[in-house]
Amino acid sequence: MVVMIEGEEYLTTDEACELLGVKAATLYAYVSRGLLRSYRQGLKRQRLYKKGELARLREFGPSESRRQDAETWLPAAESWVPYK
Repeated sequence: MVVMIEGEEYLTTDEACELLGVKAATLYAYVSRGLLRSYRQGLKRQRLYKKGELARLREFGPSESRRQDAETWLPAAESWVPYK
């Protein structure tokens, strides 16, 4: 159920979670940390999320290839963390 308001697409919590591949608790954490904004729909407690903002947030997430690249250039922690 895509909601259009003044030419902007908004998604429900379930749709936003599906798009980002996260649980609702993670989505709420993004909002509380200021990474994403939510918008109240009507008098209910239901929240909506701008599809464009969700797409931008999705771009920041690490992809599988980025994780592998990071592992190849970072030395193993054992080589630079002193043990006592």
